[in-house]
Amino acid sequence: MINIDYFRINERIRAQEVRVIDENGRNIGIKPISEALKIASEKGLDLVEIVPDANPPVAKIVDYSRFRYEQERKSRQERKKTKPGYLKEIRFRPNISSHDLEFKINHIREFLDKKYRVKITIMFMGREIEHRDQGYELFNKIKEKISDIAYIESEPNLDRNRLIAIVTPIKK
Repeated sequence: MINIDYFRINERIRAQEVRVIDENGRNIGIKPISEALKIASEKGLDLVEIVPDANPPVAKIVDYSRFRYEQERKSRQERKKTKPGYLKEIRFRPNISSHDLEFKINHIREFLDKKYRVKITIMFMGREIEHRDQGYELFNKIKEKISDIAYIESEPNLDRNRLIAIVTPIKK
């Protein structure tokens, strides 16, 4: 998802020179920031820095309000593709057998393939809570097994007697 506030426009661009792309998508070339701003203002448009990490940064001459609308539209389309309201939960205990662990990891993989977010809960009973490190080790094993199809949305947090993390499918 794209953060709209991430883009710098017009005088907020800090670079001394930028690679300028015009409103039709053609590369104008590397220009000093003052000249790029002058070209944009002559056309009645804004200069928006779209790739700040490049060397030199890439700036595009566009109507900023329309550009922002397009970015929000793309963001909405991305959210439609996932199932944000659907959260599946899989529960583990720290002393789970290897077969049961593989079985539950297969369930997690099925849910992720169906574009569900998955809440991984590791429950501690009684004195197991004193061995939280086992829970974190278990979570690391799970993370390692599903890292090819998911990323960690929220790192594991300890909530009373539960270690909770949420994983989300990688968008393809």
